[in-house]
Amino acid sequence: MNPRITIVTLGTRDFDRSLRFYRDGLGFPTTAKEGDPIAFFQTGGTRLALYRLQPLADDIAAELPLSPGGFGGVTLAHNVEQREQVPQVLELARAAGATILKSAEDAFWGGFHGYFADPDGYPWEVAWGPMFSFSPTGELVIQED
Repeated sequence: MNPRITIVTLGTRDFDRSLRFYRDGLGFPTTAKEGDPIAFFQTGGTRLALYRLQPLADDIAAELPLSPGGFGGVTLAHNVEQREQVPQVLELARAAGATILKSAEDAFWGGFHGYFADPDGYPWEVAWGPMFSFSPTGELVIQED
């Protein structure tokens, strides 16, 4: 198996609201429109997809119970090239309808980061770090010792 993640799909309670959040609020490119069954966003590296929550659960396993809420143990991340972009991206997300979970601050691992939750509560980390850079195709490169 090639070690790669090609698509991250988020189950949405209100598909059209989430589509507008990512497309219009954050500027993620897509050809999807309200009422579509799925939305794919063209992002550097892994693609992001939106799908309605209950049909997504049904596709995995019949009668799969939905999580009652709270932190599910998974975060998404958006890394930036410059430290000062962290609060700018957090503000963009807030203006688009996100909830700020953690304001931009120094991180224990030597970077600078903050968190927001999208309209369905999925937590996103916005992070800058001296060990991060980007390839010419936009993929994250992590400099490890």
